[in-house]
Amino acid sequence: MSAKHEDAETGSDLRRSDFVSAVGRAMSILECFTSDEAVAQRGRLTLTDAARLTDLSRGTARRLLLTLAEIHYVDTDGKFFWLTPKLVNLSRGFLMPLGVGEGSAAILKALTSKLDESASVGILDGEDIVYIERVEVRRIYSSRIVNGTRLPAACSSIGRVLLAALSDSDLHNWLRAYPPRQMTEKTITDPERFWEEIRAIREQGYAIIDEELEIGIRSISVPIRSPNGRTMAALNASTISARHTVDDLRQDFLPELRDAAEKLSGTMGW
Repeated sequence: MSAKHEDAETGSDLRRSDFVSAVGRAMSILECFTSDEAVAQRGRLTLTDAARLTDLSRGTARRLLLTLAEIHYVDTDGKFFWLTPKLVNLSRGFLMPLGVGEGSAAILKALTSKLDESASVGILDGEDIVYIERVEVRRIYSSRIVNGTRLPAACSSIGRVLLAALSDSDLHNWLRAYPPRQMTEKTITDPERFWEEIRAIREQGYAIIDEELEIGIRSISVPIRSPNGRTMAALNASTISARHTVDDLRQDFLPELRDAAEKLSGTMGW
């Protein structure tokens, strides 16, 4: 047997031997604080909650939570546990290589001033898109979307742009793993129609979502590309259907979004 073939056969075993189970369990504990249940409880979980959400024993969950409390990643009042601001430093470490900061925020602020609508930058993460920068126009109604908010990629304009940037084979695999969910009566879930939409986005260079994610909400997104042309993120602006038509998005929003996306590409240092 050749050395190359032997390495290929034993590679997965080597990865398993290098895997530190305690670290994996600790990360699962941290991640459970972002679950729907944790959000409903305003980020406060009991030991029982954490053990159930992570499928860990109470003893293991307790040791992990107390260790995380000792190094100040969680805090506790003896009954409930919650995440601490120390985790913000980890998110900053993630955002710094993307170039998200004052420069990108200034571009988004200028964009929202021109459009009088909120604007966001998002990236693809599994089934969802994650907002990494957002400037929201103050109104009586607020969407409550903030940095870190996740939305289904298949029916969001940011998600459609990012999915359109995938190769056909990668997109086939993605759709097998994450079939589109019916969010409203307008959501495209039929595979053939979805692929038609992706092909149109690739050709036109933007995506419009018209009430597929939420009735009454429309949005348009364009790619943010690196200097070598690779789509790294997407920029969107959203509105309510009572304020703007789909034609408004194409005629008025699209040129401003493309201009802002080009500027963002420069500030993000990709």
